[in-house]
Amino acid sequence: MNPYFIGFVIPFVASLLLTKRKAEKKRGVPVNVGGEAGYAIRNYRFEQPVETHWEGIFTLAELFEQSCKQYAHMPLHGTRKLISRETEVASDGRSFEKLHLGQYEWKSYIEAFKAVCNFSSGLVQIGHQKDERVAIFADTRAEWQIALQACFRQNITVVTIYASLGEGALCHSLNETEVTTVICGRKELKKLIDINGKLDTLKHVVYINEEGVSGEVSMAKQCTSWRVESFEEVERLGLETPVEANLPLPSDTAVIMYTSGSTGMPKGVMMSHRNVLATVSAVMTIVPALGKKDVYLAYLPLAHILELAAETIISAVGASIGYGTPLTLTDTSNKIKKGTQGDASALKPTLMTAVPAILDRVRDGVRKNVDAKGGVAKKLFDIAYSRRLAAVNGSWFGAWGLEKLLWEMLVFQKVRAILGGRIRFILSGGAPLSGDTQRFINICLGAPIGQGYGLTETCAGGTFSEYDDTSVGRVGAALSCSYIKLIDWVEGGYLTTDSPMPRGEIVIGGPNVTKGYFKNEAKTNEVYKDDERGMRWFYSGDIGRLHPDGCLEIIDRKKDIVKLQHGEYVSLGKVEAILSVSPYVDNIMVHADPSQNYCVALVVAAPGELENWASKQGLAYADMSDLCQKQEAVREVLQSLTKAGKQAHLEKFEIPARIKLIPEPWTPESGLVTAALKLKREVIKKGYESELAKLYR
Repeated sequence: MNPYFIGFVIPFVASLLLTKRKAEKKRGVPVNVGGEAGYAIRNYRFEQPVETHWEGIFTLAELFEQSCKQYAHMPLHGTRKLISRETEVASDGRSFEKLHLGQYEWKSYIEAFKAVCNFSSGLVQIGHQKDERVAIFADTRAEWQIALQACFRQNITVVTIYASLGEGALCHSLNETEVTTVICGRKELKKLIDINGKLDTLKHVVYINEEGVSGEVSMAKQCTSWRVESFEEVERLGLETPVEANLPLPSDTAVIMYTSGSTGMPKGVMMSHRNVLATVSAVMTIVPALGKKDVYLAYLPLAHILELAAETIISAVGASIGYGTPLTLTDTSNKIKKGTQGDASALKPTLMTAVPAILDRVRDGVRKNVDAKGGVAKKLFDIAYSRRLAAVNGSWFGAWGLEKLLWEMLVFQKVRAILGGRIRFILSGGAPLSGDTQRFINICLGAPIGQGYGLTETCAGGTFSEYDDTSVGRVGAALSCSYIKLIDWVEGGYLTTDSPMPRGEIVIGGPNVTKGYFKNEAKTNEVYKDDERGMRWFYSGDIGRLHPDGCLEIIDRKKDIVKLQHGEYVSLGKVEAILSVSPYVDNIMVHADPSQNYCVALVVAAPGELENWASKQGLAYADMSDLCQKQEAVREVLQSLTKAGKQAHLEKFEIPARIKLIPEPWTPESGLVTAALKLKREVIKKGYESELAKLYR
């Protein structure tokens, strides 16, 4: 028999049988729970919620110490040395900072543990008192984790604050928690100096030594009453005068994590060691073969629970964490000097986390490069992708076996090199990932995506898709630490008795559900409930439906639904997700005025795509701002949005009738999106109030 035929048929038949088996697999099963009536499920493997994966380990401090002893000489924290910082000037006169970074330099687990113990003692030596709080206000880096674990060893509650937070939210977070010590980087120190007169309780500032920080240090010492010390100096003080550890209890508050403030002033979520450990333990039961051979690329904000939980898991299994940034991630990232390696190329990670916006950009970047090459390269990619897509979708005639290997070598190997070529698993959280992006990343990078659903209030725990679940548009079954319950939302028309699937507001229960909001009892009582069995539940405000196999799909959000003039309901988030597939969209906010009968939208234009279109049309323009004013460009983008809406079967009233093109990107620094790149809807509405009003004239 032809060996090619065997290579094609055997994997294909096996795949069909496996697919059938998967389709029948129950990943979540009904469970009887207390509290408000609804439809509840649990993980099919665990009858009771998991609290710890490790015998005798009940706090994050105990978990870290165990790992440092068990994997003492394995590499833990990797950081790239800055070789040079240069400024490049573009043809239009704009200047861009470019970095030349070296290879990763590593600290072992035992070195990290010594640094933690020294820094922990050093905090006491600089005058930080028992029961006072420390805030970490810095970008993701090794010092962030060292400081976190050092605080845990003295049972100090850590307040985490996004480095991109604005002045008002920063003052609110520090003053509300009465922080006395802040650990920060250079740019964060500058922010603190600017608001020093508004900070009520701050006494000590520990700065991370970065290039050029001396100017800010001198200013802080001159203009404030703070004691200002370098990170290294605090370590040195602790080394000279060690202090015995004061380890926490499971119920002690480990972190007060401030939300990104997408719906207003950020709220401080109180997380106990027990809460975070429950989520970490549950994920350990999902990702296969986690171990010391793994290398994790860390670049999302550690002030986000997704990243904090991920790094806790990585250090728990003896794996390595290499630190990077979103602007230096790949060889073509904005801040990487041409000809030098991005973080992924230098690190060659096996694991990473991502939010949907990041993966959408990876997808768009690959497509843009393929389109730019054109010719044979583009034809090959298109054929390879369509053949693999057919296979992923279960077609008999897709690329299987030897043909699959052929396309891997000819086409996809080059794409995988973008993220180092060794990625075996990607955890996506923060918001549901589009099916288009999920398939694209899975095929092109060869890595399954584990979609998770959770919130800061549940320590990122809720649901998680299993390694062998290749379905798209869903976020998996209940994690082993959680119960998932749907309750009726009658006003929105979502009921647990709906056919063919139960629908309703998602409520999460389990040991991962946090204590509540710091100094905000009214809001805590509104969304947290304890049932008669002692289970704590969090009411998410998200709307979901449960598939027959027990997997959850997010379909709506209570706060995003607007009722139009004639009684039609529009789900803004749903429409935005659908319209985002337009190649002209970098970001989009759909707006609906309840007194009107149609929607409008603000569209942040994708510059490359829109400029390419203008060039082909022979449309003259001065710059991106000018192009976004051109009626021809507005019509083209609106037609693209209408097409995307119709293909997804949106109703006419759901598709924006008028749009405004925005030339400037929405970034966390601009205050228009969160650090997880979620829209700050109210802030955007206020900032573009006049533009939105004009769209309804």
